Parts: sequence; C-alpha cells; structure tokens
Amino acid sequence: MTQARSQGRAVWAVVGATGTGKTELSLGLAEALAADGQPAEIVNADAMQLYRGMDIGTAKLPEPARRGIPHHLLDVLDVTEEAAVAAYQEAARTAIRDIHARGRDAILVGGSGLYVSSVLFDFRFPPRDPDLRAALEAELETDGPGVLYARLAEADPATAARVDPRNGRRIVRALEILAQGQVTHGAALPDAPVLWHPDTRIVGLEAPRDELVARLDRRVEGMWRDGLLDEVTGLRERGLEHGVTARRAIGYAQALGQLAGETDETTAIAETQALTRRYARRQVSWFRRYPDVIWLPAGATAASVLP
Repeated sequence: MTQARSQGRAVWAVVGATGTGKTELSLGLAEALAADGQPAEIVNADAMQLYRGMDIGTAKLPEPARRGIPHHLLDVLDVTEEAAVAAYQEAARTAIRDIHARGRDAILVGGSGLYVSSVLFDFRFPPRDPDLRAALEAELETDGPGVLYARLAEADPATAARVDPRNGRRIVRALEILAQGQVTHGAALPDAPVLWHPDTRIVGLEAPRDELVARLDRRVEGMWRDGLLDEVTGLRERGLEHGVTARRAIGYAQALGQLAGETDETTAIAETQALTRRYARRQVSWFRRYPDVIWLPAGATAASVLP
C-alpha cells in the first residue's frame, strides 16, 4: 500500500513489535522524505532507549549509524530516574513542535505502546501523589505484585483486565489514580481515539509469528554475545539496581540476576527470550487496535510507504 507524502509538518509514526525493522524503516523514510524535498527528524518512542547507557539490551542505534539524521529523546534519563509516560508525552510533543517549526516532518518510532499512543492520540493523564505512590511502592516491595493486583481487580476489573499482573509499576500507578478518585485510562486506547496532530501517518510493521519468534530469540542471544553483561556491570556502578524503571527492563533484570549469582547464563537468556516473546505479543495486540494503519511486512523499505 502507498500513501501520498505530507506537504510538510506531518507526524509519521513507525510502530510494531520489537525486531520488525522499525529503526531501519524510520531511517529510510527520513532519507526518502529529504530526497523529495521534505526533511524529517526522528523522535524516539522506546521507553528504555530514554536511558543513558542502556544500549545493547535496547538495540539503540549508535550515533555513527544515524546517517546524520537528527534523533530526539535518546539518552535523556539516568538509570536511577523513573520513566513516566506523562512526562514523556510533554517532551515528545515539544520535540515535534520544534521540528515542525523548522519546517520538517517528525517521525515517531518505537514499540512502547502507551508512549506512542500518548503522543499520537488525545491522552490526558491523571495527577500524581508522590506520598501515595511511595506507600504503594513500599507495599509492592514487601508483598509483591499479586496482592496489589488483587486489590486493583476488585476496585477496577476493567483496568485490571488490561494490565499485566506481573507489571508492578503499572499496577501501582492504577491504584494511585483510583485512590485519588480519578478514572484511570486503563493502560489502553480510548474507544474512539482522536489524533493529537491532524496530519498523522501511521506505518505498522508485522511478521508471521514463527518468523518473529526466531528473530527475537536470535536477538536475545546476540545481546549476551555483544556484551550485555559488561554493559550492565557498568550500569550497576551508576545505580541501576536502585532504578525504579530501568532495573526491571527485559534483559537487564535477568543480567542483574546473573551477575548476582541468582541464575546462570543459560537460564537468564531463556527467561529473557520468553519475556521478549510475551512483550512482542502485547505490542502486536496494542498496535492492531490503531485505526488507519499502513501495515507492511517486517523489513519493508520506505518505497512501500511513499509513492
């Protein structure tokens, strides 16, 4: 399928499961737009790529490989800082406005569904209560996510049905919102999502399940081969084990366990592969709900997007 090019100041979004070639397509799309007289810049929408030093485990594109295309919202957080989608929404939309002010298109690229949605659609986030959040996080550390998830399921079954029972951070946020008498967005798209920017083009990449699983398993094995343990060793010195968000990242949590002697490498890799496959399934389910997506096979080039 093809789609006519925006006449400037468009928002493009390249979405899909991890391992489907989003980064390569975003680069090709930026180059193709520039060749057609409409330069573009790229805005990261991968929550873990926000963190400085989390490179191998997130498949972050190194600076020399960015082909001179400006990238935004990479390496903006320390591993001890919490990644919050409401803060990301503001930062990403500011970056897009600035890109548009320079007369360029913005290309949002990433697989963190809620982060992508917070930028593309009219998402409004309830207020935060730091004291309440701290109390809930203390309960999470003491009792684990199961107890808090049961409380969420009783208070808001619809939201609980959309939240991974193992995702303690998401459970805590939902309980924090409910305790303030607010209505949670349920970590899901609104029933009828409204675009934030009217000239938005969404491109989705997909692969057959068996092909994607094989690709993801190879990627995880490559992470260990390329030095993930060394990367995590350095990040421990910068406080990774005390990070609210970063230490729970897939691959990083398993590498921390291996370094602590809690598991061996074979088990750490296998667990990371299983979690990555599960995460990819959630990504596919999430992005499939988006309206008006141009769906392309994994590895597609910009020629499939632009006429």
